[in-house]
Amino acid sequence: MSSPAAKLLVLAGNEFAAIRIIGRANLNSSVDFRMLVTELGQKGYRYFILDLSECVLMDSSFLGVLAGFGLKMSGDSAEKCRGTIELSNPNARILELIENLGVLHLFTVTQGPIMVPEGTESHAVSPCEPNRVELASACKEAHDLLMDLNPENVSKFKDVSQFMAEEIKKLKGPAER
Repeated sequence: MSSPAAKLLVLAGNEFAAIRIIGRANLNSSVDFRMLVTELGQKGYRYFILDLSECVLMDSSFLGVLAGFGLKMSGDSAEKCRGTIELSNPNARILELIENLGVLHLFTVTQGPIMVPEGTESHAVSPCEPNRVELASACKEAHDLLMDLNPENVSKFKDVSQFMAEEIKKLKGPAER
């Protein structure tokens, strides 16, 4: 849980938000990503472009958060938001992971340059530095969602989910159970 988080840059236009993910999209960056897209969604953004051209890999925790966002935006969840998520320039490894987990249908995949209006600037997202309980909870939720979305993922992630549930109990201690 201690590998460095990906750097997130955001460019919010009138009708869309573009988020560039640089580096390794992992559990640490998944918490920041979820907070960012939740905030943008609350501001009314419904079209998201995720620039993955500099994202070297995504772990299953980040993919679970991304899938949850995709589900929410596709309108298939309890929180129907009807929107679009475009994954721009994912590398072959990331695309294969998304496809193998059975969640590719939640996204539009594009290749090529992203066209943004002249004079716009991107801004780095400040990391939120979640504590160990928040990280373990995010990890468990992400893997539980991947299992819910695709039964083939149960054999891949049931042990992770169970371990994270035990870790959460241990971290919270007897007073918070």
